Amino acid sequence: MRAIVNREYGSADVLELQEVARPTIEPNEVVVQVRASSANPYDWHLLTGLPYTSRVQFGFFRPKVQCLGADVAGVVEAIGDSVTRFSVGDEVFGAAEHAGAFAEYMPIRDEDLAHKPTGSTFEQAAATPMAALTALQGLRDQARLQPGMHVLINGASGGVGTFAVQIAKYLGAEATGVCSTRNVALVRSIGADHVVDYTREDFTDGGTKYDVILDNVGNRGISACRRALKPKGVYVASFGQPEHRWTGPLLQLGRSLLLSLFVGQKVRVFVSKVTVADLLILKELVEAEKLVAVIDRTYPLEEAGAAMAYLEEGHARGKVVVTI
Repeated sequence: MRAIVNREYGSADVLELQEVARPTIEPNEVVVQVRASSANPYDWHLLTGLPYTSRVQFGFFRPKVQCLGADVAGVVEAIGDSVTRFSVGDEVFGAAEHAGAFAEYMPIRDEDLAHKPTGSTFEQAAATPMAALTALQGLRDQARLQPGMHVLINGASGGVGTFAVQIAKYLGAEATGVCSTRNVALVRSIGADHVVDYTREDFTDGGTKYDVILDNVGNRGISACRRALKPKGVYVASFGQPEHRWTGPLLQLGRSLLLSLFVGQKVRVFVSKVTVADLLILKELVEAEKLVAVIDRTYPLEEAGAAMAYLEEGHARGKVVVTI
């Protein structure tokens, strides 16, 4: 089968389209004939091995994961002996920590999958899991967002941000999105009550106080962001691009977590988890037309390197999708 392979750490230029063996299957796994995947910051970390501390998990000298693509949408090709939730031919979507969806076939645990939302294209379904799960779990679980609360979403036009605006409205909150001038109309169109154009306004000036800040960018210091929080407000960090090649944003976040022990405001740092229950929530929201994947660009499998390079630029509007 064809797959995009990275046998060493580096940038998008280390990615190669190769013929590799078809995957084997474990009893609790499903083999998916991949129709689409999407590029996430998680894939960028797998590709670059940054920050260096992540190599304890990803592999010290060369990547353990040599095929990117955590998000997947496709058709069940085969099922393991213990799989009961799916049958061959089912259309599914989900996400796998071990990645591997930049390929024609992908093995994935059945607990990382759900049936694809009815009426959704494979591209839309593949754009949803990791980013929407991050938005859902960040707002619902970490921030404990309640109806009537006012949430600010920094990076509202990105992959997580576009889902976060819509999920905030689903949860009954008042949503303010932060983005650049060219994305103001987009952020309004997906439901934001207010939009801050960061090229003209500074949301950290303290003029408006928020119950929750979901920061998908990390371009402003947490101390500055705290000025925009109410005294009992919650700052949730979902960004992961490293400010330091060794530790990433961990030092900055660690200092803020320590400070939050002594003040009313709280800092939350988390990594989203794939659960069947939350995939089913996303499925229901998509089918009810309360959640729509915003797709910026779509690339064929052989141009997956270009997709990762575009993601790294940091200006994608919504999601970047790879089709197979």
